[in-house]
Amino acid sequence: MTGAEELRALLAAGQVTHAPGVYDPVTAALAVAAGHRAVHLSGTGVSALMLGRPDLGIVRATQIADRAATLSAALGDVPLIADVDTGYGDPRNAVWTGYAYVRAGVSGLHIGDRAEPGEHGAEVIGVDLAAEKIAALAREVPELVVIARTDAYARHGLAGVIERCEAYAAAGADAVFPGGVEDLDELARLHDALPGVPIVISRSEAETASGAVSRAAASSAGVSTAAASSAGVSRATASTAGVSRATASSAGVSRATASKAAVSRAAGAGDDDLAAAGVRLVLHPMAALLAALRAASQVYRQIADTGSAEPVDRLPWAAFTALIPEQAAREFEARYTPGDRYTPPDQRPAAGPPPSPGAHPHTPGTTPERVARQESDARQEGGVRRETGARQGGPRGTAIVDGRDTYDRLHT
Repeated sequence: MTGAEELRALLAAGQVTHAPGVYDPVTAALAVAAGHRAVHLSGTGVSALMLGRPDLGIVRATQIADRAATLSAALGDVPLIADVDTGYGDPRNAVWTGYAYVRAGVSGLHIGDRAEPGEHGAEVIGVDLAAEKIAALAREVPELVVIARTDAYARHGLAGVIERCEAYAAAGADAVFPGGVEDLDELARLHDALPGVPIVISRSEAETASGAVSRAAASSAGVSTAAASSAGVSRATASTAGVSRATASSAGVSRATASKAAVSRAAGAGDDDLAAAGVRLVLHPMAALLAALRAASQVYRQIADTGSAEPVDRLPWAAFTALIPEQAAREFEARYTPGDRYTPPDQRPAAGPPPSPGAHPHTPGTTPERVARQESDARQEGGVRRETGARQGGPRGTAIVDGRDTYDRLHT
């Protein structure tokens, strides 16, 4: 079963699958070891780690694909879902990006319809153009699962989301991703409008932080204050958005209402409730990265303050080396390396007597005379190559490097 087939099977199941974010081979290995059946590569994470910049369309498809290619060995058969932003151009660009993702080992992607990459709450492009990109990907790159994201909720409310998700599903999307829709009742209404189409949601910290802003924008698009309240404007969220207690109270957000809203939010719902609302995949794109950065900041501060990282809890060294197994790597090298440079530990002979006084220190059993002869041969070979290069008009430096390589091979 290919990665795309495995991912489609997960989307077709009647339960929720959680896909955490990974961003290098070590975090990918940790996710697999934890038992995850799908993982996610975030454009925000790649932009931050590679460039130290926010996700504003700076990172290109090739950079996402390059990072994805480093994860495949650690992931094995676990499917990888990657961010493709808005497709990096028109339908042709989206298809070429899809080809690059397949070569990099990506099994699925999510493509959005924002007019400005990286701008949450921004206006969306025309539904026809967005649907064309999805149709082109579904037709030309069937090796990829296509998850169609829409950010219409902030400006056009749930009705706009349903309209676009219907168009994207008809264009061939395997699943829909209603950005900004956090209320279980609204997700259920979307599910009723698109029976049989899997829903993907994100539990990104960025989504949570921008939720109040999105709900305010949705309210201006005709969504009532009560609906915004049911989407999760609790006292804490309202406070974060700059709404005072008095303002929240005047909007009718009582303790009981806020408590009920918190329960109805998808961000805090259990898997059974999410599955009943049609959700089949939950992305956690930044959770592991933010946790790792918090731990790193604590270590750096501790070293700066005390000169030691000892008080900070860290992964044991043995657990770290288990994520990058040395023996398997050495055995791979040995299969394609001339000579007898590596012997697996279980095949090594018992330690013998120390080398004789005349033995070469780097090559047991090799006499100084033999070493001198090998060195002479290496120098002669390098000289022959230099002369050959000079006669053929080639660069002398190449011949010198060749000779030195021969010399190094004899003493490695």
